[in-house]
Amino acid sequence: MVKHQPLQVYERQLCLSCLTGIYGCRWKRYQRSHDDTTIWESTWFFLLCCSFFLLLVWSYFWWEAQNDYNEFNWLLYNRSGEWSDGILPILISTVVCFTYTAFLMVLALCHIALGQQLNLYWLHKIGVLAVFIATITGVVSIDNLWRNEWDIVLISLQFTGPFLHIVALAAVTALGWLVAGLVVRGERSRFQMGLLLLYLLVLLALYLAPLTITSPCLMDRSSLQPRPTVTGRRGSPMLAPENTLMSFNKALQHGVSALEADVAISLEGVPFLMRDRTLKRTTDVGRLFPERQADDASLFNWTELRSLNSGLWFLKEDPFGTVSSMTTRERNRVGNQSVCSLAELLRLALRANCSVIFSLRRPPLQHPRHHFWINDTLRTVQKSRIPLSKVMWTPDSEREKVQREAPQLQQTSQEKLPMLQLQQRGITALTLHYSQAQDPDIRQFLKRNVSLNVYTVNEPWLFSVLWCSGVSSVSSEAPHILRKVPFPIWTMSPEGYCLIWIAADLVSFAVIVGTFLYQNYHVIRWKASGMRSYNPEQIMLSAVVRRPSRNVNIMKEKLIFSEVNSDVGSTDELSLYTENGYDRYTHGTLGQSDHF
Repeated sequence: MVKHQPLQVYERQLCLSCLTGIYGCRWKRYQRSHDDTTIWESTWFFLLCCSFFLLLVWSYFWWEAQNDYNEFNWLLYNRSGEWSDGILPILISTVVCFTYTAFLMVLALCHIALGQQLNLYWLHKIGVLAVFIATITGVVSIDNLWRNEWDIVLISLQFTGPFLHIVALAAVTALGWLVAGLVVRGERSRFQMGLLLLYLLVLLALYLAPLTITSPCLMDRSSLQPRPTVTGRRGSPMLAPENTLMSFNKALQHGVSALEADVAISLEGVPFLMRDRTLKRTTDVGRLFPERQADDASLFNWTELRSLNSGLWFLKEDPFGTVSSMTTRERNRVGNQSVCSLAELLRLALRANCSVIFSLRRPPLQHPRHHFWINDTLRTVQKSRIPLSKVMWTPDSEREKVQREAPQLQQTSQEKLPMLQLQQRGITALTLHYSQAQDPDIRQFLKRNVSLNVYTVNEPWLFSVLWCSGVSSVSSEAPHILRKVPFPIWTMSPEGYCLIWIAADLVSFAVIVGTFLYQNYHVIRWKASGMRSYNPEQIMLSAVVRRPSRNVNIMKEKLIFSEVNSDVGSTDELSLYTENGYDRYTHGTLGQSDHF
């Protein structure tokens, strides 16, 4: 007669089952293991980490690129010839992929924290690999199609850098718990020492990162320049069709100080407003002149241009998602917009007492006004009776001739030139893309009394950075948004930021030291107590011992046999199991039952 004593009484562990089940489809207790993760599975975990951080950068890029979403769609239109919202599918796929990858990362870190073996399910492996390849493809495609937009990441770090540093420091500090668990609880190995060294190097880099952070917003509030004036770039194209009278009126209603437009020359020499080379996107040319949709807009005479509708496309495409907020009266006004001439824009600016800046596109070579485009434009400006000092003249062609005939015009360059060349050409103003407006250049322009207008600024964060940099004017497609920014979003004195930096580093260091001491204290206490205990998850129907290198037989069924009324087996047998790697078991948990 013997008495059978089960080695372990199992308890339900629903959370752990869900954790291992979702990550590796290991829903049963016997499928889980505390063995070291294999090299193959470690490789997949590394690929998961790469996918996560790559998607993090990709998501950050598109979040900051919101300032130029319209520019991206316009770029796609010029390549494909069809207008579509290319941003929406990119954003949806980015959110889905990032959420999926972040979820798997959380599950993997939980596995590590609980000492579970990583074993990513094959379906997840396919998903992670697909996400990684898709993200790499997206990065390469954007680099080929929209390479200049990467500059906005560097500019945005001037605004978000101090805050991203705090977030990164908090995340790495939290990871200290996992690193301490791996280093303190396990046996010392080269991998663990290498992991600890890597962690300390990353931590040291974060502690010293503020030395490389520069931002114009780190300044004394007393040295802040006056608020930059806002120019309506093509009017207010988020609220009305671009380059139409309604769009410019909307911009004036939101307090712009200048109006900016794109000018082309009609067949008989009438300057009119049109951004695209063709009329296909912003007019109903396909209805009135279907065979001429691909023709250059300059090859139409003014009568033909005036007969086109310039508002129906806006109601149909809704490029900024603002049509639904319009009243019925506003929609009717939009539907009745026509192609606007430069003379109409100048008359509107004269009544509103605001400045005008325009980009002039030269007609094609076969155009009858190809050699007279500057004369046609200058004559229109002079006939409008607007003060010439209110007009910012940007064309470089025949600039000397224009200066002689209209010396009051404000000569403006769209090219970043050395100060000596600006002075030689008589240029007193610049209009540049925000990526070309660097802090040293801005200070130099201010010192030499050269006014600087920066485009395209639609987001409050970019407006704040340029404001702190000292820019005097910005061109925006969203004057109604910038109107709500009376002050920079944030400014901070360098001394205040230095104090926050040091305090954050000290808190992080104290938390990490405390974490390592706490974990090490429990291990030392466990070893000093002489207690031997088992982790219930180590006991599985088909489990192997903790270290696969140990030559211990696989246990198919674990029973302790002892004779009735005999004290044999308790301590000695448990010591035997402890020597074979099972160090998480207590004799007190044995359940007893007599069998005959």
